[in-house]
Amino acid sequence: MIEKGEYYFLSRPRRFGKSLFIDTLHKIFEAKKELFEGLYIYDKYDWSISYPVIKISFAEGNFHTRKDLDKRIIHILKDNQKLLGVECEDPEDIVRCFQTLIASTYEKYNQKVVVLVDEYDKPILDNITNVEIANELRDSLRNFYSVIKGSDQYLKFAFLTGVSKFSKVSLFSGLNNLEDITLDSRFSTICGYTQKNVENSFKQYLENVDLNKLKKWYNGYSWLGESVYNPFDILLFFSKGNEYQNYWFETATPDFLVNLLKNNNFFLPGLENLEVTYNDLGSFEVESFKLETLLFQTGYLTITGSERIFDRLIYYLGYPNKEVRSSLNDYLFKYFSNKSDQQNIPFYRALQRDDFKVQKEFLFSLFASIPYNNFTNNKMYEYEGYYSSVIYAYFASLGLDITAEDITNKGRIDLTLNFPKKERNIVSFEWELV
Repeated sequence: MIEKGEYYFLSRPRRFGKSLFIDTLHKIFEAKKELFEGLYIYDKYDWSISYPVIKISFAEGNFHTRKDLDKRIIHILKDNQKLLGVECEDPEDIVRCFQTLIASTYEKYNQKVVVLVDEYDKPILDNITNVEIANELRDSLRNFYSVIKGSDQYLKFAFLTGVSKFSKVSLFSGLNNLEDITLDSRFSTICGYTQKNVENSFKQYLENVDLNKLKKWYNGYSWLGESVYNPFDILLFFSKGNEYQNYWFETATPDFLVNLLKNNNFFLPGLENLEVTYNDLGSFEVESFKLETLLFQTGYLTITGSERIFDRLIYYLGYPNKEVRSSLNDYLFKYFSNKSDQQNIPFYRALQRDDFKVQKEFLFSLFASIPYNNFTNNKMYEYEGYYSSVIYAYFASLGLDITAEDITNKGRIDLTLNFPKKERNIVSFEWELV
């Protein structure tokens, strides 16, 4: 990427090392060779040239209004002016100030400029459920980012990263030469840890660690290449004494996902194996987007396979790993019912003992506990798939190996629970909702 000197865009879920990658590029372009001693790039890059870098990050701050966004941008531009030793004549005019910053930096250092943008989409995602505000902030950002294209003669390299990808028409209309490397197999492991990374770089921490179990818990994220581990999970797993927990999921509560799943009467077992096209994954608009797209871009689903049907490329989506599958369904199940974790303990034991009487009593009480206000202003209870989703979410939240098959295309499922042999004698059994 550095050698080609183009404009690039990368989308990855939160906590996947995007900011660290931006910082790495920053130090490379500033020719901080000493920081890379012992690493691959150390003797393969021309460190004799130092490029001035403009770094823009929206990772910090809350963006509830256009005023909040403008205030943050002005602050960012002032920081860059101070670091680079240049000034804008009118710092309150965001677009003009950004233009001046790039041009003046080029003139001062007699060297082309690098622009790095981190969390480019956060102001929009903070307001994704408020279309009016989200659109207003999107339009403001579109004007701001268009400066990059207009400053082409001054730029060496530009890199933008974030969680979601909005279409070029809506947000990057001025950046028609932006190369998207999100679904490019050459860059599939650019963020995250590969299996080799974990086994080599963390070898001293792997004593008594079951690598197959570790992989099932935290690996599985794929962008058309080798699958990777969530780096946030791996680092906390070792830090916490090899304790398996839902580290990544607990860093943010996806309330907006619950609302979207609820409002769309989404059949939860369908998340096991979704079929989508490239266009479905590519981008979305504030006014209209598919739930599958948002789940993929935010890291709750990943690519599990693909095939070409005529000229159309079809992707299969599913949960990346055990952490996401169990924690997301646990979160959804708690919305569906009033059952607490403590109330579920007798059911756990009933499953272990093959006590079907207690299991039956629990399931009856489970449906009786569903709050009536779940049906306010919607008719979810009219859909058989709703009740199947409740059962599915519960068993999936336990972290059990389950298979859910829609046998009627109307939401009725065969639910198979597969228990490890070492934990019980019966390997599997089936629940059929009728």
